[in-house]
Amino acid sequence: MSGLARRVLRRRALLPRPLRALLAVSLLGGAIAIGALGSGRDGGATAASLGATEITVTIGATGGSGPEPGPAAREGTESSGRRLFVQGCSSCHGYDAQGVPGAGPSLVGVGAAAADFYLRTGRMPLAAPGDQPLRGPSPYTPAQVHALTDYVGSLGGPPVPQVHPEDGDLAEGWKLFAGHCAGCHQIVAQGGMLPGAVVPGLSDSSPLDVAEAVRVGPYVMPVFDHLTPAEIDDVARYVDYTHHPEDRGGWGLGNVGPIPEGMVAWLLAGAALVFAIRLIGERTTR
Repeated sequence: MSGLARRVLRRRALLPRPLRALLAVSLLGGAIAIGALGSGRDGGATAASLGATEITVTIGATGGSGPEPGPAAREGTESSGRRLFVQGCSSCHGYDAQGVPGAGPSLVGVGAAAADFYLRTGRMPLAAPGDQPLRGPSPYTPAQVHALTDYVGSLGGPPVPQVHPEDGDLAEGWKLFAGHCAGCHQIVAQGGMLPGAVVPGLSDSSPLDVAEAVRVGPYVMPVFDHLTPAEIDDVARYVDYTHHPEDRGGWGLGNVGPIPEGMVAWLLAGAALVFAIRLIGERTTR
C-alpha cells in the first residue's frame, strides 16, 4: 500500500483527547440550545400572554376626512372631486361612475370608505385594468384624495369608518384575527399567497386601513360586516401590535412562523454537530 493511501486511511485527531471531549460537549450543548430556541417558538403570542402584556399602541388616523365640513365646503370638494374623477378615473369607471365593461366596476354605492381606502393607500389608479391593486405611494395629494372621496361618497354607500384601537382589547383582537384573518395574512400579519392573488403584509397598515378593509373587502378579501365597531377596534389594536411583536420564544427571523424558524434552527444545530463529529474523530485503520 502506498504511503498516500496509508495517510488517507490513517488520520490523526486534530486536537488532544481532553480538548476534544470539552469541545464536543460544548458544541453539543450549543446545538441543542439552538434547536430548542427556534422550534420552541409558537409563531405568535398567545391570547394569555397578550392579555397580560402591557402594550404601547401607536394610534393611527381615526377618519379619512377630518371634521365634518359644512354644506358649502362639501359642495366645493365634491365639485373638485368630480373634475379629478373625470380626469383620472372615468376611462375605467365611466363619466357617470357606472363602470366600463372589461375595464372597471361601477362606483355607485361603494361609498367613501372604499374610495378613501383605495386612493389613500395608492391602490388606485391601476397601471392597467385587471392588475391586482397593491399598496404604494398615491399620485394624489391628501386634499385631492379628500375631494375624490367626497365625490364617490356622494354617490351613496358607507362613510369612512371611525376606529379607536386605544379602546380595543389586545387578547380579543388576537382571537378575532386568528379566526378571521390569519388564514390568509398569517398570524403575525406578514402576508402570504393565494391562487391568483398576493396577500399583503400589514406592517404598513394603520388602524384606519384595517377598519376600511374589514368593511370594504378589497380585491379577493371578503367583507366582514358582522364584526361590531368594538371588535374592529380589537382587531386594529392587534394589527398595530404585530408591527413590533414581542418575540418571547427566541429569534423572530421575520416572524414568518414556527415551521421555517424551527427548520433554520435545526439546520444550524445539524451543521454544528457535523463539525463536532469531525473534530473528535479518532484515528481510523483498515
